[in-house]
Amino acid sequence: MAPAAPSFELLPGAEASPVILHVPHSARDIPPAVRAGIVLGDEALERELDHITDAHTARLAETAALLSALTPWRFVNRLSRLVVDPERFPDEREEMLSVGMGAVYTRTTHGAVLRPDGSDPEPLLDRYFRPYAQAMTDAVAGRLAATGRAVIVDVHSYPTARLPYELHGEGPRPPVCLGTDALHTPPPLRAAAREAFAGCGEVGLDSPFSGTYVPLAFHGTEPRVGALMVEIRRDTYMTEPGGPAGPGLDRLASALAALVDAVTG
Repeated sequence: MAPAAPSFELLPGAEASPVILHVPHSARDIPPAVRAGIVLGDEALERELDHITDAHTARLAETAALLSALTPWRFVNRLSRLVVDPERFPDEREEMLSVGMGAVYTRTTHGAVLRPDGSDPEPLLDRYFRPYAQAMTDAVAGRLAATGRAVIVDVHSYPTARLPYELHGEGPRPPVCLGTDALHTPPPLRAAAREAFAGCGEVGLDSPFSGTYVPLAFHGTEPRVGALMVEIRRDTYMTEPGGPAGPGLDRLASALAALVDAVTG
């Protein structure tokens, strides 16, 4: 049976652009066959989607792309992260397994059962996770071949108040959090992001979320792949949880466009 919606989409930018805006957690769609394996009732599932979805981040990336001097590429997940989370490790390396939120979630943001204990993640990994990972790998390889480098800007949001699933949520929760990697986030990239988002409030590093997404084929080995996670606190641009976007979204999109322009060169 085919998925109810495309699993992901690569939206081409300018051939000379090294930038990929990666939007992994913006969607709420769950194919019926996947929904059947989730034990939550419909109302509880909608509440969970409100908490777990990085609402309006696809719109944020789209607006930023339109504002950028040289259009970046966009890689957008069209299915909910409750199908698979493409940014998790698919094996025991993933620390979020401790709270039932590895590549295939078995628990909710508040620790309730999402899928029955003993659920086999392999069908979902094979159907959704691995094709997504390969397509993102190919997209990065395409930027390397065309421009000699790639810059992944990972676009996320996070709630104002800490949710129970957060393993490292005790630290600061600034309006903008930049997640970094020792190899893939060089100082000039961090500095460009700080400058671009300076008008949006305090810009922090690696709290409450750290790290950034790089396809495993390049992770830790290919310095020509730059990467930065941009985590935006939701009260700065929307009504929480799961409500409409507000005027803050346009300001943040302009800042993201400024970052794209700065790293495009």
